[in-house]
Amino acid sequence: MGYDKENLTAPDGSDVSEELEELKVREAQIDYNKLYTYSDYLSWDDDVRRELIDGIAYLMSAPSFRHQDILLNLGSFFKMFLKEKPCKVLIAPLDVRLNAGTKDDTVVQPDVIVTCDLSILTDAGITGVPSLLIEILSPSTSRYDRVTKYNKYLEVGVKEYWIVDPVKKTVAVNILQDGVYITHAYTESDSFSVHILKDCVIDLAEVFEG
Repeated sequence: MGYDKENLTAPDGSDVSEELEELKVREAQIDYNKLYTYSDYLSWDDDVRRELIDGIAYLMSAPSFRHQDILLNLGSFFKMFLKEKPCKVLIAPLDVRLNAGTKDDTVVQPDVIVTCDLSILTDAGITGVPSLLIEILSPSTSRYDRVTKYNKYLEVGVKEYWIVDPVKKTVAVNILQDGVYITHAYTESDSFSVHILKDCVIDLAEVFEG
């Protein structure tokens, strides 16, 4: 909701001061220097999107139009390819609890999720490690996706992790081999095979069109 910062009114003229104060109070209850678990994550009864990695809370900003356009293109591609196949594609926002069986202190919402283990799907999201995760960069999340999430996805054993740059129109495909990621870089003029899916070839010109 947009509002007048001076008069604390919404575009329709209604007073939103109480609503803003309530949001401030709820946000103030989150200490970003404290460690949390999935139970804490569920207790935050507000509309603020966050992720947890190793118990640390990370605030998430709203995606851009370009981000969502690429997300739709990727989701549509995998949806069509996986039709009548024993794998599933899902898109954000959806909770993925990467270490639910141990500390349960990591909850992420990757932009695109592909899993061929349908047993990890639950009504509340995903409990386990998907085969392929894709993050689409934004200015505020670039380091987070390239470093923090990269390291976490490597640690838990995500087989394939893509980092999509909407500005440069590139994709860094990280393939898990012998405990490390081998990175392959592609541009919008390239096509390549999806490592975890047999006979699946993606054309990046279609991903970045629009």
